[in-house]
Amino acid sequence: MSKAERQAVIGSLAAVLIGAGVAWAGSRGSVDLAGLPLFAVCAGLAFVVQWLVFVPSFLARSEHFFDLTGSLTYLTLVALVVVASDGGDARTRVLAVLVAIWALRLGTFLFLRVRSAGHDTRFDAIEQSFPRFLMAWTLQGLWVFLTLSAALAAMTGAHREPLGLLAWVGIWTWLAGFAVEAVADAQKRRFRRDPANEGRFITSGLWAWSRHPNYFGEIVLWIGIALIASEVLSGWQWVTMVSPLFVILLLTRISGVPLLEAQAKRRWGDDPEYRAWRARTATLVPRPPRDP
Repeated sequence: MSKAERQAVIGSLAAVLIGAGVAWAGSRGSVDLAGLPLFAVCAGLAFVVQWLVFVPSFLARSEHFFDLTGSLTYLTLVALVVVASDGGDARTRVLAVLVAIWALRLGTFLFLRVRSAGHDTRFDAIEQSFPRFLMAWTLQGLWVFLTLSAALAAMTGAHREPLGLLAWVGIWTWLAGFAVEAVADAQKRRFRRDPANEGRFITSGLWAWSRHPNYFGEIVLWIGIALIASEVLSGWQWVTMVSPLFVILLLTRISGVPLLEAQAKRRWGDDPEYRAWRARTATLVPRPPRDP
């Protein structure tokens, strides 16, 4: 086993342990399902779904269903909670609908993008290695669970409250973030479909105000979800507010902005037009372009 594969095994174990810790905290006050905390059941299911799809994906050496599986896992978890709670209260239904809308849009968008491109370059170096490819799927399980953890804690908790001011602030925050993400993705998709833009980078629309407006929208909408959930959290359940912090960390320090910035520098780093756009455009939080 190579060093990279040993690190992958450690990474997978660490992801499961982190998930288990948050599952324990979020289960305080959770209603039960078949004698187990519903929150913990959702945590386990987030990982199990990934591992089940990983098996045929590894055998086929294919990543085509990676993003789609992640989105379907979100839908599975919120559907399970709604059914197990007999429809739940208004907060449960609002959270379920918002998560479902986001998961359906993003999952479909990413799946079609991979199908159109033929493959996902993120997996070129790992899909031939069992432990490294497995780590990617395990980390996706952690991603699903942690990003959804605050919403799950509110939806599975025994404590119920009517939607308050903070929840309505959260709903409008989610709408703003969702709109930014969807518009940014649509603008980039149209740009790439134009043969005249082959090998070029987008600098128009929201992309004139931010180099990663879709990631900014993603962060904002998960902050909105956390705000909606926060009104009914208590005690150890507050650990699940790691949700928006995890999204911010993931997109700004690990696999989002740093990865794409490095790829862009390798591809266009010597292009004066790219350097000028980079100099005048915000990295993440949109703002008017700076003068040269």
